[in-house]
Amino acid sequence: MTKIAVLGLGIMGHGVADNFLKNGQDVAVWNRSSEKCRDLVARGARQTNSVVDALQDAELVFEITANDESSRAIWLGENGIIANANQGQILITCATLSVEWVDELAKICAEKGLTFFDMPMTGGRVAAENGQLTLLVGGNEAGLDEVKPHLKNIASQVKYFGSAGSGMRYKLVLNSLQAVHIAAFGEAMQLARSLGLDEQLVGEALVERPGGALTQLAWNGYNNLPDPINFSVGWIAKDQAYALKNVPYDSLPILTESLLYYERAISAGLANEDWTYIVKSRIN
Repeated sequence: MTKIAVLGLGIMGHGVADNFLKNGQDVAVWNRSSEKCRDLVARGARQTNSVVDALQDAELVFEITANDESSRAIWLGENGIIANANQGQILITCATLSVEWVDELAKICAEKGLTFFDMPMTGGRVAAENGQLTLLVGGNEAGLDEVKPHLKNIASQVKYFGSAGSGMRYKLVLNSLQAVHIAAFGEAMQLARSLGLDEQLVGEALVERPGGALTQLAWNGYNNLPDPINFSVGWIAKDQAYALKNVPYDSLPILTESLLYYERAISAGLANEDWTYIVKSRIN
């Protein structure tokens, strides 16, 4: 039985902790809002009152929070992960973070001799709940071989991209492209309506060609928005904004324009809606 700490119990963190429990692991959980721990505790997790408490005896530590600010709060300071971790522990961030922060974090961990991986996740709520995530990894490749057997509890695929920070870079590239696809699907359906086509026939045909999981996701959202959400408007906008921080403004006009779709939705009070909300062209 492996001792695991999961810090942050949003949609993704909750799924990760739950699947470790389902596979018989010893799981300590921490979340700023303690009520999110209750059902996991009922299934055998140990609720902790602090990050320091959660780290005690943990072999693997997963940080799965919302953004740079929440991640920094957990990693830094006298009550943070870095100040209280030991060199025998494997420290992992599964959050989607900025390049600047993940590079800083990797550097601090390296200077202190701590084992660190960035492992942002893809697959959304359903994959998190079903233990079918894809993990996008940056860090020491040889050390990853030691971790992989544990990751089978939560992921169907583990993709390695290079040194620490590389997994995060790929995640930002991936989410930027996915954001464009979702926005473009909405415009394609708007075009179909303008041309007098049957929306149902068009949507079903697009699922076949170009097809793919994301087209299916967009078509599903076009018909019925998922409840609970799979991935929010606010999250995809945050990820795209992190990605575009690393390039000159307007050097990537398609990505920049697609971000505006989500920012307009946020301005309309829709940050917590599923990101496929925009495929119905509700935002002008």
